[in-house]
Amino acid sequence: MSDSVPFATAFELLLGHEGGYVDNPSDPGGETKYGISKRSYPDLDIRNLTEGQARGIYYRDYWLPCRCDLMPLALAIVVFDAAVNNGVGRAVRWLQTAVGVTADGIIGDATKAALGRAEQAAAIQLFHAQRIHYMAGLQSWGTFGLGWSRRLALLPYQAAMAAASVGAA
Repeated sequence: MSDSVPFATAFELLLGHEGGYVDNPSDPGGETKYGISKRSYPDLDIRNLTEGQARGIYYRDYWLPCRCDLMPLALAIVVFDAAVNNGVGRAVRWLQTAVGVTADGIIGDATKAALGRAEQAAAIQLFHAQRIHYMAGLQSWGTFGLGWSRRLALLPYQAAMAAASVGAA
C-alpha cells in the first residue's frame, strides 16, 4: 500500500530533491517532473503528471522492487533514492555489497537474512560510498555534479532524522 508511513516519508524526501517540471537539454532523461523522466516513461504525459501519479509510479517501480519494506527506514530511504536516480538493479547490488552478500541484483533469502543481521549505519555508509563513487564517474557530473553532491551530502542525515521522527530508527 503506497500510503504507508515509511513510503510516504521516503517519497516526501525524494520530492524535496526532485522538484517540479524541467526540460533541460543537458539532462539525458529529457523532460522530467517529480523526477519521472520521459526517457524512462516515454508514453507518459510528463508535463501534466500529477503528484499522485508520480507517487504510484515510485511505489510500484522503485520501492517495491527494492523491497524497501524489509529495511529499517533510514536505509530504505537511501536505497529508494538511489533506485530512482541510478536504477533499481544498481541500487539492489549496492545494498547487497553493503550487507555482505553476493551482488546478484535479486532480493532473495540471503539478502533478506543479511538485512536482518546488518548494522544499519555501516550499511548506509558503504552503500552511499558506492553511489558517490559511481555518480562522480558519470559523464554528466560536470553539468549536474554540484546539485548531486549537495543531495548526496544531505541524504544520510535526512534519512536518519526522518527515521528518528517516526520512531523507526
